[in-house]
Amino acid sequence: MRPLRSWRRSRTKSSRDKGRSGLKTRVASHVAELPKSGIRKFFDIVAQSKDIVSLGVGEPDFDTPWHISRAAVTCLENGGTHYTSNLGTPALRQAICRYLDRRFGARFDWTKEVLVTVGVSEAIDLAIRALCEPGDEVLYHEPCFVSYAATIRLAHATPVAVETRAEDEFRLTVAALEEKVTPQTKALLLNFPCNPTGATLDAGQMKEILDFCERHDVILLADEVYSELNYEIDDDASDPEPLPSFAAFPEYRNRVILLNGFSKSWAMTGYRLGYACGPEDIIDAMMKIHQYGIMSAPTLAQAAGVEAMDFGDKDVARMRREYKKRRDFLVPALNALGLKTLLPKGAFYLFPDIRATGLSSEDFALKLLKDHGVACVPGGAFGACGEGYVRMSYATSLDKIKVAVSRLAQMLG
Repeated sequence: MRPLRSWRRSRTKSSRDKGRSGLKTRVASHVAELPKSGIRKFFDIVAQSKDIVSLGVGEPDFDTPWHISRAAVTCLENGGTHYTSNLGTPALRQAICRYLDRRFGARFDWTKEVLVTVGVSEAIDLAIRALCEPGDEVLYHEPCFVSYAATIRLAHATPVAVETRAEDEFRLTVAALEEKVTPQTKALLLNFPCNPTGATLDAGQMKEILDFCERHDVILLADEVYSELNYEIDDDASDPEPLPSFAAFPEYRNRVILLNGFSKSWAMTGYRLGYACGPEDIIDAMMKIHQYGIMSAPTLAQAAGVEAMDFGDKDVARMRREYKKRRDFLVPALNALGLKTLLPKGAFYLFPDIRATGLSSEDFALKLLKDHGVACVPGGAFGACGEGYVRMSYATSLDKIKVAVSRLAQMLG
């Protein structure tokens, strides 16, 4: 038998040598193995360059409407600098429920079915961690928001990509889901209107996906942060129809977790404010994780959120009209240059097909950036099936978009 003292010396030496061998040995393997975001590389180049027209940033170019920011200032002046309830202020949770009922026909109990979070990203993370255990699978569609697969892995679950295709206008189909679902599938995470494609789903298509979830006992995580940026809306209607939402089907309310926020609709990205609505047991589980990790969302931001939801409809409509004007210029311009581009019905992104150029997505984006001063994002950053495409954001002024098109024409000329 090995002497205890010798074993301790050996173990200490081994641990010391392991620590010296490099950072990777000290970082959890499931974190060390995560790839870095494919977007950041291009943003770093843009930050170090001059005279760049950026079609890469997924952030509104508008300032937060002043009456919304003023609500935060008033909260500060009145001493609103303390923690709130872990769930969020009663005022904001009630405002969220009024807004969801008015705009989507979705109804929740503010006392136990709503959790205010630090942006939608935290809400997504909380939902997956509250639901999943090692061995569980989470379906998600690609192309998609860059954090989905990583967030699922960090919860020790297995991400399972479901491809969406241009011939389906990048909509998620039940046929594609049926090919990927297994007995280990715990949840489905999706985002419509979609970043990066701008694809949308109508109420009928949502119902088909909800039926799929019911058949397979799958929880639906609906990231609807772009829900207000839907260009099918008639802004001139005196009594507008409700916007489509997975949360608007009462027969499925125990199967849906709605994830939404303020960043895109009201240009409040810096406020870092989001929310989750869903069944009481799941919201309570999410709150426990939030309670230990965050405590509560920023108090000043919550005050601004109440103002946005109660009095911000006209601000959203104004920004939506401007985005639509830019979209309607940029889509035909790209098609005229030979880059096949679908007309997106939501969000503020285009996903042009660049395969005709003979370049990979990354080579195309690098050439456009370094040689012509226009930033976009390679489609591969949003999943393997995004190769052959690039994402272009029209969350920038029409004048800058026109400059970008001129420079792109020079590159392709």
